[in-house]
Amino acid sequence: MQSNCIYLPYSSTGYFSKIVIDYLQQDEKLKSFFTHPLSLKGVENAIENKKSFAHRSVLTEQLQLQYEGIAQSGKLSSNIQLLSKQNTFTITTAHQPNIFLGPLYVIYKILHTIKLANELTVLMPQHNFVPVFYMGSEDADIDELGNITIDSKKYEWQTKQTGAVGRMKVDKAFRKLIEEMQSQLAVQEHGAEIITIFKTAYTERKTIQQATLELINILFGEYGLVVLIPDNATLKKIFQPIAEKELKEQFSHKAAEITIQQLGKLYKVQAGGRELNLFYLIDDKRERIEVSSLQSSVFSFQFPVSSFQFSVSGLNVQWTMEEILEELNNYPERFSTNVILRGLFQETILPNIAFIGGGGEIAYWLELKNVFAAVNISFPLLILRNSFLVIEEKWNELLQTLEIQLENVFLSEHEIIKQVITKRSNYKTDLSKEISEIEKIYSAITDAAALTDKSLQEHVYALKTNTIRRLHELEKKLLRAEKRKFSDEQRQIQKIKTHLFPNNGLQERVENIAGFYSKYGKAIIEIMLRYSTGLQQEFGIINLE
Repeated sequence: MQSNCIYLPYSSTGYFSKIVIDYLQQDEKLKSFFTHPLSLKGVENAIENKKSFAHRSVLTEQLQLQYEGIAQSGKLSSNIQLLSKQNTFTITTAHQPNIFLGPLYVIYKILHTIKLANELTVLMPQHNFVPVFYMGSEDADIDELGNITIDSKKYEWQTKQTGAVGRMKVDKAFRKLIEEMQSQLAVQEHGAEIITIFKTAYTERKTIQQATLELINILFGEYGLVVLIPDNATLKKIFQPIAEKELKEQFSHKAAEITIQQLGKLYKVQAGGRELNLFYLIDDKRERIEVSSLQSSVFSFQFPVSSFQFSVSGLNVQWTMEEILEELNNYPERFSTNVILRGLFQETILPNIAFIGGGGEIAYWLELKNVFAAVNISFPLLILRNSFLVIEEKWNELLQTLEIQLENVFLSEHEIIKQVITKRSNYKTDLSKEISEIEKIYSAITDAAALTDKSLQEHVYALKTNTIRRLHELEKKLLRAEKRKFSDEQRQIQKIKTHLFPNNGLQERVENIAGFYSKYGKAIIEIMLRYSTGLQQEFGIINLE
């Protein structure tokens, strides 16, 4: 299968926020919100800050336990061993355990992580770089994580299970989803292969986090990608001092609030957090821990920490400070971070130097620098994940027939049909040159009028404005009239836009990898990896021929 890829600035797509575009351009007003520049120098700085990472042996040991009984490629096994060495650092991306890996952008995150680790290994041979997928398996939003779309057909897991999605188990309803997919995918050349992969990973009674690990390992283990499930008592024990500080001081909210207020003057902020940014996680429940003071409002002096109590209303449990600290000490696995502390936990247990995330993730990480500083944990280099639009041969041929350049597919239907009509029509519909000439004429008239009486300038300006407005109206009428002759082209453009931009959004936010895999097999992943970039930050349009 032949393919090529062109790259566009993210700013030209119209799908990325101002804060993300400003970050990619390393805008001066954002520089106080991140630590490392988006460059090789930034990588070097991040390495220097992470050299003192002290938990390598625990991390390696837990990963070995996690992968027991799972087939490992030589590269994966080697990478786990390399993590015990002082000159090894991780490149990390993170995501929740969406069923069947969710939308395509999860795949792009993973491949970007692999690609950057490979690039840095070549550029900095004195260090080792290991790609890591950090699984946010404690997320409880099953409405978001429990569905996928394959070639516009939606599949949704109907389950009554609650709590952390990673702890949920594959049931008969889940397996039925795979059977439903089979009727859609089996007709494709590699449909049986992807169905077998899904069936192998998602066996009944297996937890979703375990199944997700195994699915990712089947697809990406050969590239050395390490999956880390942080829902682990030993790893959470490392984080215990920070969790204790959060319980005693609610430091993360205070630290983030300052940054959020500063960022809020410039952009729309992402994650506000809460007064206490910890959840209580037990069995099939994940509930917020609420904090309240027992002190009377009539006193103004400082009360000891024992004057606070904690509760989980959903579980009807309460603790004093001493009791909840004892609970934390005995059962660290029962304490779960929310979005404000999740990245801090990640950076505490990994020798990580770079975090690869989507636009929303980059935006909220820019709120967290003070949170990291409050506990003296190094802040990683932030990298926007790769984004792609995959255009298959059928649609590529149609674009060529209509003489539409690939980079122009991001334009609106109106703008695209306007370009097509301009190229193909035998009649003039674009009056931009004439309007430009009219503006020059009125400019000369304005100058002449001013020599006679300056008060006439406003009259000439009004005449110009009225003339140009009428010419724009005429241009629209000419275009509408000509559009009627191009009804077939309009329908084709509408089909292209609907297919490539489902729900008027990016393809990568809707479609699952299964549709592409069923047609092209493992080759589609190889193609996506080939066109993935490391530190280069551009949007890719992959053209399949």
